[in-house]
Amino acid sequence: MTDEPASKPPAGGVIAHINLDGASAASDFYQRAFAAKELSRQPAEDGKRLLHCQLLINGGPFILSDIFPEFGIVNQPSPCFTMHLQVDDVDAWWKRAVDAGAKVTLPLADQFWGDRYGKLRDPFDVNWSLAASPKKA
Repeated sequence: MTDEPASKPPAGGVIAHINLDGASAASDFYQRAFAAKELSRQPAEDGKRLLHCQLLINGGPFILSDIFPEFGIVNQPSPCFTMHLQVDDVDAWWKRAVDAGAKVTLPLADQFWGDRYGKLRDPFDVNWSLAASPKKA
């Protein structure tokens, strides 16, 4: 049993939290590329890196922080994960991301499963996919 009001949405799900080299610049990029809203940031003591930066992208939370080699957090870009955005107007989202500097790795196209889908890599070596479901007639 909980004392929380019924109108408050439940907390849960998976939230991406990535470490990268240049979290402040990445936040700026995600604001331009994906219309992210920065909700909070906490700078490190050195004043150059971020311990924590919370964004909201397409209604979902996304957390970033810088790498901290002195604490064993090193830069390890991975081709094995992709941040996915399911959006209403994928062509507009795609154009904005490419105009901001994302590189196309799989061109945006209508796919056999029905979605319009493509893949990008951002300047911080993070892979993104964008898709829109077919519009209902």
